[in-house]
Amino acid sequence: MTSAEKTKSEPLIDLQRLVVSIRRRRRLWAATALLGLIAGGLVAMLLPSPPTAVAQILVIHPDDSPTDSGTLMRTDVAVLKTTKTAGEALKKLNSTQAPEEFLKDYDGLGLTNNVLQLTVKGKTRDEALARAQAISDAFITEYVGRNQAAAAAQQKALLDQRNQAQNELTPIEASIVTEEAKGRNANPAQLERLYSRRAQLTSKISDYDGRAQEAGIGTPKVAAGTQIVDAPRILPKSLLKTLGTDMGVGLALGLLTGLGLAAILSVIKDRPVLRREISRHLGASVIAQLPKPPRFLRRSRAVTRRQRVAATLVRAVRQEGGSVSLLDLGARKVTAELAVDMARELAGKGPVSLVDDLPKANLRELAGDGPIQVLDRADAPVAGKERRIGVGSIEPGTAWTDIEFLGEETILVVRTAHANTEWLHTVARQLADRRIPVIGVVVVDPDPRDHTDGTLWDGLHTALRGRAGAVPEPVPVPARPVMTARPVAPARPVAPERKVLPERKAAPERRVPRPAPKPVEMFPEDTPVRRLSTVAPVETDAERTVERVLEPPREKKTARRRPPTPYKRPEDHDNADQPTKRFSPVSPDNAEAL
Repeated sequence: MTSAEKTKSEPLIDLQRLVVSIRRRRRLWAATALLGLIAGGLVAMLLPSPPTAVAQILVIHPDDSPTDSGTLMRTDVAVLKTTKTAGEALKKLNSTQAPEEFLKDYDGLGLTNNVLQLTVKGKTRDEALARAQAISDAFITEYVGRNQAAAAAQQKALLDQRNQAQNELTPIEASIVTEEAKGRNANPAQLERLYSRRAQLTSKISDYDGRAQEAGIGTPKVAAGTQIVDAPRILPKSLLKTLGTDMGVGLALGLLTGLGLAAILSVIKDRPVLRREISRHLGASVIAQLPKPPRFLRRSRAVTRRQRVAATLVRAVRQEGGSVSLLDLGARKVTAELAVDMARELAGKGPVSLVDDLPKANLRELAGDGPIQVLDRADAPVAGKERRIGVGSIEPGTAWTDIEFLGEETILVVRTAHANTEWLHTVARQLADRRIPVIGVVVVDPDPRDHTDGTLWDGLHTALRGRAGAVPEPVPVPARPVMTARPVAPARPVAPERKVLPERKAAPERRVPRPAPKPVEMFPEDTPVRRLSTVAPVETDAERTVERVLEPPREKKTARRRPPTPYKRPEDHDNADQPTKRFSPVSPDNAEAL
């Protein structure tokens, strides 16, 4: 996967990085939470809440039932918070305050289906009590009047229905009297219908009268039952309770504000906090990490960890003579102490010196009196196998032209969340332009819950990364001894051609036994003695490769072939008397050629 593909695959907001950034800014959100806590306490002390009066009202509902879920009481609370009720209360108080503003000073709460609790605030205790009484009276008056108006309207409607039924009954009575006056000529069916209709109207009139009387009776019950059951009283105040409540609210608000501010800053500032981000932006792997140096306690443990990291760095740098630099980015004190520890580790193997180019760090005091020399950047160059450790800084404003004089290769000591992504890219680019290999990165003050991998697996190992671009010096190839040429065996004499005899009569073919060939001597006495060359030393793969590239191509030696002798079959038995041909001895070269 290329770097462009990696960038495209990264999420817009990394939740792990966001959580770590918020945790690292714990001072910010802890300070805002403490500020909110203090602000809440000051508000409770300097701005106490006004006096509050409480009253409870018993409300009788004409249509109340055991199955009611509180709908009627919620309706009463809504009516209580109307400008009509507030205006009636203000008239009783002779106040010129606007009803809309007065609504903010009191509130209602339904405790049960028939009990309403009223809470009123005032500037003084007497004002709060007066307001509670006025609002209660206004609500009861409005509620009773509303129910009386409803009952009167219902009674009037029932009486109207009764009067209408009576008006309809009058002509029916007259019709019955007329029909009965006819005597025997009266129509019985007509009389039956008139009697039935008169009975219906009479029953309806009686029903309307009873319902009208019940409607009139219900209103006094509601009016008598709806009343103030708990007179207005001032709520007792507890300073500690009020203080604790206000401080808790302030603490919660301050904490939420701090967390939100820390999250916003972590996204805006773009400072890498994870090992994988630091290694990716610097182009070098994380080879060690050191916690934040303690201020008071556990100094011995911090020194032990630092010495262990120094030993790791000593093993990572080259073992032969040369120079290496430690460049600081946000951890000046740790860098200076780490350089002194490395110098002490290397002091047992040979002469070591420190090159001090780190501002505001006294390396001479840290090194003390010992074999370690602290030099300036303008001192003499490295002599012999002396090891030099340059200590410098890569903070903004660094003179990049002076970095290459501190060491041939470098180790970066970076504090987590100290520099943004842009500056890390600048450091990596400047070091690459000056061809200063980066052995690795030492992360200072990492997050304890950061389990990301800071190794770049698409390159060489961490300790060898900076040496990938270094070209090794050519190894001298020993000269090979010249080998003498092999002696060439004398050419084999060519056998003379056989004479062709005249044709004769064909005779019966017979096989003539041939004499057994004499044993051929592989190395006859007249063969010259060959002088063997000395054995060449064992060559490595690199030497063979260099020799094959530099040596001109050799000509392939081939032995001269003897022309083949044509085979002629004897035609006559007289050929058997001819002498057997004797071949010349075979030399090793001819044997290989054959």
